[in-house]
Amino acid sequence: MFLLDSNLWTRLLNILSHWDQGLFLKINTQWTSNFLDNIFPWFRDQNAWIPLYLFLFVFCIMNFGWRIWPWILFFIITVSITDQISSSLLKNWINRTRPCHNTALSDQIRVLVVYCPGSGSFTSSHATNHFGLATFIFFTMRTYFKNWAYLFFVWAAIISYGQVYVGIHYPLDVIGGAVLGWGIGLLTSFIFNNRIGLPPLLKEQKASA
Repeated sequence: MFLLDSNLWTRLLNILSHWDQGLFLKINTQWTSNFLDNIFPWFRDQNAWIPLYLFLFVFCIMNFGWRIWPWILFFIITVSITDQISSSLLKNWINRTRPCHNTALSDQIRVLVVYCPGSGSFTSSHATNHFGLATFIFFTMRTYFKNWAYLFFVWAAIISYGQVYVGIHYPLDVIGGAVLGWGIGLLTSFIFNNRIGLPPLLKEQKASA
């Protein structure tokens, strides 16, 4: 029975790997355009999102004042946890070869970045970090952002897709990263909402003064 289960598990992993590689090649080599070739290498760069982080910081200070600092601290804690678990733990433990270092694919893929990281491929830290932040922001700030809060998940998904498009991650790397980030963001937002919570808006503070 154990042998059958082991063989079945191996077959399932092979099927999953075949599907993963096939979808990667479609995204990286077939579902492409000159516009996306130019936009995704820039879009996935963390420096491209500095304006968004500045907007969030200014939004928080203008609406809540400096009493928002616990939220900012949890924001930093969330991305620190996601990055450490993905980059320092899972990448080293699983040690999956990135597609841009896979010699069996070298003559088929396009690598649209100058440098292919030497770290493991699973999980994608970009996906883990951005989905972790998107989840934390969504569950702590959706009262104020309303339906616009869903755009943070769109933001995370586009960045994650870009990791596959430029040739440095497989689809399962970003799916695994997204699930991991979502779980961590859900945990930190739950702790924040139940133990601390957002302060009143500045206009509410002034009205009650």
